[in-house]
Amino acid sequence: MQLTGLDWMMVAIYALLTVAIGLAVSRRAGEGRQEFFLSGRSLPWWLLGVSLVATTFSTDTPNLVTDLVRSGGVSQNWVWWAFLITGMCTVFFYARLWRRSDALTDIAFYELRYSGKPAAFLRGFRAVYLGLFFNAMIMASVNLAAIKIAGVLLGVDKYTTVLVASALTALYAASAGLRGVVLTDAIQFTIAMIGSFAAAYYAVSLPEVGGLSGLFSHPEVVGKLSLLPDFGDWRTAAAVFIVPVAVQWWSAWYPGAEPGGGGYVAQRMLAARNEKESLLSTLLFNILHYGLRPWPWIIVALASIIVYPDVSDILTKFPNLDPSIVRNDLAYPAMLVYLPHGILGIMVASLAAAYMSTISTHLNWGASYIVDDFYRRFMQPARTERHYVTMARVVTVMLVVFAAVVSLWLENAFQAFQIMLQIGAGTGLIYLLRWFWWRINAWSEIAGMAISFLVAVYFNLIHTRLGFAPIDPTVALLVGVAVTTVVWLSVTLLTPATDRAQLQVYYDQIRPMGRSWHKVVNVGVNVPAGSVSVGLLAWFLGCAVVYSTLFATGALLYGRTSSGLLFTAIALVAAAWLLRTLPRVGVTT
Repeated sequence: MQLTGLDWMMVAIYALLTVAIGLAVSRRAGEGRQEFFLSGRSLPWWLLGVSLVATTFSTDTPNLVTDLVRSGGVSQNWVWWAFLITGMCTVFFYARLWRRSDALTDIAFYELRYSGKPAAFLRGFRAVYLGLFFNAMIMASVNLAAIKIAGVLLGVDKYTTVLVASALTALYAASAGLRGVVLTDAIQFTIAMIGSFAAAYYAVSLPEVGGLSGLFSHPEVVGKLSLLPDFGDWRTAAAVFIVPVAVQWWSAWYPGAEPGGGGYVAQRMLAARNEKESLLSTLLFNILHYGLRPWPWIIVALASIIVYPDVSDILTKFPNLDPSIVRNDLAYPAMLVYLPHGILGIMVASLAAAYMSTISTHLNWGASYIVDDFYRRFMQPARTERHYVTMARVVTVMLVVFAAVVSLWLENAFQAFQIMLQIGAGTGLIYLLRWFWWRINAWSEIAGMAISFLVAVYFNLIHTRLGFAPIDPTVALLVGVAVTTVVWLSVTLLTPATDRAQLQVYYDQIRPMGRSWHKVVNVGVNVPAGSVSVGLLAWFLGCAVVYSTLFATGALLYGRTSSGLLFTAIALVAAAWLLRTLPRVGVTT
C-alpha cells in the first residue's frame, strides 16, 4: 500500500518533533553518567510512568497479542497478563528499596548487596550478558515487527527496514540520553494510543466484520472470546492460565516484568526524585500497561480472523512478502492497509513512535550496563564523565548493529517471547528473596543464571537433535524452573554467606522489611516504616483494580452490561481502598 502526501506529512511532523527534542537535550545529556543514564534523578513520577508504558508498547507488542488471539483466543493473553502480579509486587515491596540504593544501574546493586570477587564477577558478567546478548534478543524481536509492518505498509525489504530504522533511532538515542528518551516517550505514547484506537475503530467498521455486534457474533470469532481458558482442557488451561498465574510470574525473568524489578523498570525507579515517586511511577505504569492498552489490539486481532482466516490469506494479499516471516503475528499490520489516508499516516507515525520508544530505551539501558558496570568498573575506572558519555554513544551504535543481525534470524514474535521466558526460568525467586533473605549470595545468582541458560540451550538446540520428540514449552518452563531452583538453593547453602560487614552496609542503606536480618546485622534504631501486611494488602488491591478494569472493559465491549457494571464496581471499590492504603505502605519523600 502506498502512502500519500498527507500520510507522509503526518510521519514527518512526528519525526521533526522527535528530532527537535533530542537536539534540545543533547548538550545536557553530555554532562555525565548521572545525566545521560538517569536524567539527574529529577524527572516527575507521571513522566517516568508514561515512559515505561511507551517503552513496553513496541511494534512487536500488538503483533504478539494478535499471534496469541488468532492461535488460541483472548484467554491466551494470560501468558503476559499474569505478569501484572509481578508488577504490583514490585510497586509495593521493591520500588522504594531500589530508590534507596542510589545505584546508577540495577547491576551496580550487586556490589552493594554482595561482597568480594564473586560480586564483582557477577556485576561484570551480567552487564555484558544482559546489556549485549539478552538486550540484542529483545531489540531483535522489535526489529522483526518493524520488518513485517514495513513490508506490508511500505513494500520495503527487511534489510532496508533494519538499516534505516536502526540508524535513525541510534542517532537519536546516542545524542539525547535518558531525558530525551523519556520526554519523547510521552509524545510517542500519545500518538501510539491514538493509532491503536484508530486501528480498532476502522477494523470493526469493515463491511465483512460488521461492527462490534458482527465481530462478536461471527462463527469464527465466538469461540475465541472467553477471557478465561476452557478448564475442561487441562493442558491448554495449564499453559495459558495455571502456570503463568501460579509459577511464571515469580519464577521467570522477562524484560519489563522482572520479579522485584530490574532492567529499564529499575532504571526509571532509580531516576525518580524520591521513594514515593518511584512507587507512583511503577504503579501508573502497571495500571496503564495492563488495564488500558490491551483491548484495541485484541479487537484488531479478532477482526483479522474474519478478514484473513488463514495465514495463507495474508500471503495472497501480499505476495511480495518474504514467506519466512508470514505468520499469525503479521495479521496486525495486514489489517492496517484498510485505514484511510491521513489516518494511515498517523498509524505509521504511531508505529514508528512505538518502535523508537522501545529501542531508544533499550539502547540507553544496555549502554549503561556496558559502560558503567563493565567498562568503567573493570577497564577504565578513572576517566572523565564526558569520556564515559562518549563511550556510551559508541556502545549505542554497537548495540544497534548486533540487534539488527539477530533480527534477521527470527521468524515470529512469540518465538522470541518463549526463548526469553525459558532463558530466565527459575531465576525470578532469587530476585524476590535477595532483598530480604541474608543467606543469598553472589554464587546463588551466578548458579541460577548459568543453569537457566544451559537448560534453555538444551531445550531449544539439543533436545530434538538427540532424537527426542519436541517438548511442550510449558513443560520446558516448569522443568527449567524446578532444575534452576534446586541448583541455586543448593549452591546458596553450600557456599559462604556474604561478608557480615557488607551485609551491615546493605541493611543500613536499604532498610528491608522483616526480622530475618536481626540475626546477622546490628538493626539499631533505624527501623523501616511500613509492614509486610500493609504491603500485601496494597499488592492485592492493585491487582484487583487492574484485572477488574480489564474484565469490565471486555464485558462491556461484548455487550454483557450486567457483568461489565459488576466488574466496574469492584474496580472502583478496590481503587478507593488502595488510595486509603497507600499512605501506610512506608515510603519517604
